[in-house]
Amino acid sequence: MARIGKKISKKAGLPPGTLVYVGDKAEKQFTVKFVEYNQDEYTEQELTSLDACPVVSDSRTVIWLDINGLHHIRNLEKLGECFSLHPLVLEDILNTNQRPKIEDYGNYLYLVLKILTYHTETQELNSDQLSLILGPNYVISLHENDAAIFSSIRERLKSKEKVRRSGADYLAYLLMDLIVDHYFVILEDLGEIIEDLEQELVTNPNPETLRQIHQLKRVMIMVRRSVWPLREVLSQLERRESPLIQEGTTLYLKDVYDHAIQVIDTIETFRDMLSGMVDVYLSSVSNRLNEVMKVLTIIATIFIPLTFIAGVYGMNFEYMPELKWRWGYFAVMAVMGAVFVVMLIFFKRKRWIGGS
Repeated sequence: MARIGKKISKKAGLPPGTLVYVGDKAEKQFTVKFVEYNQDEYTEQELTSLDACPVVSDSRTVIWLDINGLHHIRNLEKLGECFSLHPLVLEDILNTNQRPKIEDYGNYLYLVLKILTYHTETQELNSDQLSLILGPNYVISLHENDAAIFSSIRERLKSKEKVRRSGADYLAYLLMDLIVDHYFVILEDLGEIIEDLEQELVTNPNPETLRQIHQLKRVMIMVRRSVWPLREVLSQLERRESPLIQEGTTLYLKDVYDHAIQVIDTIETFRDMLSGMVDVYLSSVSNRLNEVMKVLTIIATIFIPLTFIAGVYGMNFEYMPELKWRWGYFAVMAVMGAVFVVMLIFFKRKRWIGGS
């Protein structure tokens, strides 16, 4: 299970705007998918550095820089020079422990979202920070790992759909909409696992069940941290406070906002279900223990009079009339059997055994 938060102690005491990468230690290759399109043309190429600044041919053309790999600080510094990005924006890009947020820098918007990936086999949740920079005619997306889910948007750009006739704000909407829709896929997988755990709680609860419940609760904490602040981000975008957001795009952003609210409601429902499942598990274990103790108590209660009879006739007194009686042994066994049967009937009528 991944950590809920990443260590940021290496940034303690440094001046604001200092570029320090906070994220996974693994060295990943820096790649840039450069996409340029307008209503009539579409071009795509892959770069390994940002030695030259991308140039927009005309006002109708939109460019999309999809950057994978944040640990190459020199390339990010070059990106900041090309698009006049504030040092605090570059600092936030490198600090991958940010919560979803939006910041308006006048001529561009900076947004932070979380790309979530859930592995059903290992029941592990991976979170990748996505930084979006929306300008007048460009979109820059930056993330730690390869965002394979964006390939569907590139395929849509190749065809002459609405996205080719719209501006950069519509492309940013598509990216956000794709991420929010992917949350539904993760929640569906989690919902199936929770349903299976509920059935297991009823039939055969065991310590492994409790471990899975606690692991799912940890996953839901990470999902909630990644999604809950997103509604504030989308709420600000749909209010169209920035001239970078066109009126036609606002309606689509409202739809994404509605989807985010649905995701949040589902997350809260799952969290309540998991909390209740812990109580159900403890109750199930307690009931099973009570049933075992009930059986043992009934057995002990039945044998109390039988042990008493056996103890009386086990005394080695010489003058006991029944000891020399020919049928004494069989009579004592018959009495013990009768006591056993009478006590079973008594327990049955009291409904202590045999169900209701």
